Formats: sequence, C-alpha cells, structure tokens
Amino acid sequence: MTGKHIVVIGAGYAGLSAAAGIGRGQDRVTLIAPEQRFHHRVRQHEIAAGRRVARPDVAHVLRGRRVTHLATRVTELDLAARKVVTEDGGRLAYDTLVYALGSRTAWGAVPGAAEHAYSAERAEELHRRIAGAPAPGTVAVVGGGATGIELATELAEAYPAWQVRLVAAGRVGGWLSERGRAHVLAVLGRLGARVDEERPVTAVTADGLETAGGAIPADVVVWAASLAAHPLAAEAGLAVAEDGRALVDGHLRSLSHPEVHVVGDAAAVEVPGIGRLRMACATALPQGRYVAKLLTGRTAEPFAFRYATQCISLGRGEALVQLIHPDDSVRPRVVTGVLGRLVKAGIVKGLPLSLR
Repeated sequence: MTGKHIVVIGAGYAGLSAAAGIGRGQDRVTLIAPEQRFHHRVRQHEIAAGRRVARPDVAHVLRGRRVTHLATRVTELDLAARKVVTEDGGRLAYDTLVYALGSRTAWGAVPGAAEHAYSAERAEELHRRIAGAPAPGTVAVVGGGATGIELATELAEAYPAWQVRLVAAGRVGGWLSERGRAHVLAVLGRLGARVDEERPVTAVTADGLETAGGAIPADVVVWAASLAAHPLAAEAGLAVAEDGRALVDGHLRSLSHPEVHVVGDAAAVEVPGIGRLRMACATALPQGRYVAKLLTGRTAEPFAFRYATQCISLGRGEALVQLIHPDDSVRPRVVTGVLGRLVKAGIVKGLPLSLR
C-alpha cells in the first residue's frame, strides 16, 4: 500500500471500469455511487418495453479488487481542500479524484418537456405507464438519434396496439450512410411507427407536442433529443467546455485541476485526427480502462482512440451495425438482419464483463 487515496465518483461504464482497474493496484480506492447494481444504460429501451435486462451487482464487478464502495450520492466537490461532499454530510479526502458522473437527458429549455415527458432514465416508469394504460393510445418519441430510434422501434414492437410516432428536428438517422438510414426507416415502417422529420418541438403539453409544423397529439411523450453533462463539474470550478464537459489534457487530467481525472461523457476529450469524442459507451469504457492503467503505472502514454462501428438496436429481431472510419465518419457498408442482431447482442451482453 502506498497510502495514496484515489476516489472515483460515478459507476457508469467509465467510472466502474476505472474503479475496477485501479483496484488491481496498491492504492486505496473508494468508489462513490448510489447504485448497488450496474446501470446498463444502453439497454434502457429494452426496460421501457418490459424486457428483463441483466444488471450485475456493483459488488460483483469489484470482487477481488481493493475498492470500497460507498452507496451514496456526491453533492459537492471542494477542489481546494481535495474533498468530496456526499448527501449524508460526509467529507471524504482524496489524493487523486476520478470524476465520472457522465451525462443525463437534456431538455433543451423546451417548455413542458421536463414536466410532461419521460426520459430514458425513467424507463421503468415509462413501461408501467404504457402497460397500465386502460386503452392503447399514441406514444411520441422525440429525437432522431440512436436513443430515439432504439426507443421507437422497441416500443412499436412491444406494444403493437399503440401508435408510435418518432419526431425529429432533422432527419431520423441523418448521420448514417444512405443504406443505414434507409434500413432504419424500413424497419420503422414495418413495425407500424410513423416518422415525423424536420419537426422541431417547441413545447410539450399534457396533450402532446407543439412543433414548428403544428401540434402532434400524444398520450405519452418520451424525450430522447439530446444529452448534457452532469452540472457538478462546472459548479465545482473545473474548467469546462461550452457544453459543460470538463476540459482535459491528453492524459485525461483536468486542465484546471490536474489532480482530477475526468472520463466518459463528463469529459471533453480531444483526440488528434478525430476531434472531440462523442458521448457514448463506446468512448466511455476505453477512457475508464485507460485511467486505470495510467494510475496503476501500466502506461504513461497519452490516451488514444479510434472508432470502428456504431450499433443500433431495432427491436428484438433487427439491428443496424454501421461501419465507420476511425475518425467517426461513416462508411457505405452496413450489417443488418440476423447477423446485425447477433453482433449488437454480443456487444451489449459483453459490456458488463468488459468492466473488469
């Protein structure tokens, strides 16, 4: 034991993989996160559809590691004193902090969105709302990105009596290749989902959506338009980018507080030849692993990353694997059908295992 105390806050893909990896070394490690079970974020659309999703215990992921898990929430960072303040009033000192509080649904200052819409984080509540409705109605999913597409296809397949409408400010899957976008639209069509493109939402009400193209009645609204970094980094005084993500150097150290490493969706990571990495489990998990290697002396090199694929679930029977260049630009080729579904399922089911 060196006597050094490393505190990791957040138990998502980046935080939990960082804690598990650092726990292989000789330093004392404390993980602070309220979850007792791993929050498998990329499977929230399945939970919304009432599917059973395996979520390993945090203790199981950390077994055999030199890590103490405090199941509480961080409310404040005292960067000058190098202390973490928790909701129960505790103040935990650290030598090195790994900040991995990630991101959450961004409401985009749209009136009524936070009050009347369900986010992906509320997937279990969403399932109960739809499953317990006295009669089928209309579900409007807002957001033409991967999260919106996955939610719309999963809900349309699981609840065929409901009308699912996918509402996007731009084009649904507009970043995909022509083949990829065409496949997404075809699957949505086969599942009976209606697509409303170029319809920016201006307000959410108890009766549905107000958009630039008129009202869209809906019994249930699901918000999947965008993500925002957890605000604690900016509130604490870490240097942040315009989107609230902490600015870091090539070793994922805060530019303003080098004793703080920031990983996952919370970090504005710039990679030469690629630019700023997008928020995704595909970028968060490698960052957590990297910081673990860095802090246990297994590497001194700066963080490196290259993209390979993007996988989108399209219900239980379909998926899209979009091949991409290392810089995240799309290739024309996609993998669909049974093979695409098997690739997506293999990646998703293997993620919890890769945390260690």
